Amino acid sequence: MIVRMWHGRTAAHHADAYLSFLEERAIPDYRRISGNAGVWLLRRIEGDVAHFITMTHWTTRDAIAAFAGDDIAVAKYYPEDRDFLLEFEPTVVHYEICASDIPFNRPA
Repeated sequence: MIVRMWHGRTAAHHADAYLSFLEERAIPDYRRISGNAGVWLLRRIEGDVAHFITMTHWTTRDAIAAFAGDDIAVAKYYPEDRDFLLEFEPTVVHYEICASDIPFNRPA
């Protein structure tokens, strides 16, 4: 299992609207890809800035490529992100899930 982790920042006053956008647009987009095993959205408001971490869980790198394109390190953005984000980080990071107390199926 692989986690794809993206970070973005919005103005704090846009935090609820951006969360709604992610729930309505981004999560269904992740979930439509075979090999997506789930999504976690994390948010931390720090002063006038809201930080978002999106952690998508994938069964294989090929599944990630079906979502993100051939270069899976490149961040994927939606046109609506221009209405919210303070900047566009160019890349994401990937981590192999090595252990968890949340059940998951480790690929053979």
